[in-house]
Amino acid sequence: MITRTRLAAGVCALLAALTAGIAVPTAAFAGEPTGDTTPQVDLVLDVSGSMRTADIDGGTRMAAAKQAFNEVLDATPEDVQLGIRTLGANYPGDNQKTGCKDTAQLYPVSTLDRTEAKSAVATLSPTGWTPIGPALLAAAGDFADGDGSKRIVLISDGEDTCAPLDPCEVAREIAAKGIGLTIDTLGLVPNTKMRQQLSCIAEATGGTYTSVEHTEELTDKVNQLVDRAADPVVTPVATEGAGSCAKAPTLESGLYTDRAEFGGQRWYRVDVKPGQELRASVSVAADRSVNPSYGLLVRAVTTHGREIVRGEASGTGRTDVLSTGVRYPEQESDEDDPAAETVCLQVTHSFSAASGVKTTPGLPLELTVDVVDAPSASSDVASFGLGRGWWLLVALVVTGFLAGLLWGWVSRWRVAVWRTN
Repeated sequence: MITRTRLAAGVCALLAALTAGIAVPTAAFAGEPTGDTTPQVDLVLDVSGSMRTADIDGGTRMAAAKQAFNEVLDATPEDVQLGIRTLGANYPGDNQKTGCKDTAQLYPVSTLDRTEAKSAVATLSPTGWTPIGPALLAAAGDFADGDGSKRIVLISDGEDTCAPLDPCEVAREIAAKGIGLTIDTLGLVPNTKMRQQLSCIAEATGGTYTSVEHTEELTDKVNQLVDRAADPVVTPVATEGAGSCAKAPTLESGLYTDRAEFGGQRWYRVDVKPGQELRASVSVAADRSVNPSYGLLVRAVTTHGREIVRGEASGTGRTDVLSTGVRYPEQESDEDDPAAETVCLQVTHSFSAASGVKTTPGLPLELTVDVVDAPSASSDVASFGLGRGWWLLVALVVTGFLAGLLWGWVSRWRVAVWRTN
């Protein structure tokens, strides 16, 4: 059970400092990087007619993008597979239906041939529409199978012109597939509407949005995102919680992603053997406009419905992500081959969609499950809720007490000397 202890603010700060350095037992995670996976990046460039505008460092937006791409191609790490997709590059006409199909793979996501990729970029000329939604759908299929990180970097100077295919909804659908694809967006000389749309796309997949007004800024940011793709990451494994414990999937230690419906519950099962401890944490993100005042609840219960422990969190609109967790140690057993206990995890949130906002798919949910050997030595057991840092706290208390005595004795001695003189 988790014991909640209310301490003074100063003690809380001390405990935070103590526990920050406490090592957590290592466990194998589902989707854990093995070191032999290849990161993949797809650069999606807006080549619509508005890219002719000359307002970046005295040149056109297209010229700035080409210069940035050439420098990025030179700096791309050898272990990163990189591709380039365009939108609005080929159809110059006025037919929206045709213009909204104008997306093409300029260079496939593969081991980079810098000369070939630069030659392809040199041929680009601002042409047509801005089909961001269709381009993102197509880009999601540009990647080869594999466990490496997958990242789309979208560079655009305007909002999508191909409604009703909302690019925000497209991004949410991509995130709901659980393929670990991140979309980062960069807005060239942005306006309010474009900023809102590109921010929404990025937030839906856990990416970032950046506004850019200079060529050097564009080069630096794209390079940063390409380098970030090469960093080892744990890719969440897609799962689908059930509406009841009896039908819930059984999870092992790992990182999982799911969707939490508005007004619904998600159930998962975890087997915990005697002598082990279950540690579970849940985060739910508001990837669209929601009403203020919301909460998140995770409960660990037995298969018979008895609550074991719960964790809660609440928000008032100042943050769009809520996280909470639980810990449950299963007692040791004297049996030779004891059976594992099935623990049911129930996740419930009270987010509500703002007026006119779609409620499907549900909100992104990330679940971390860790089943480790339960602490046994006295130094590992939480003492009064203080964990392994209790001894240091005691030492500080004793030191403070002795310092107080010494200061009191010195003060009395100084007063006595003053009176004598």
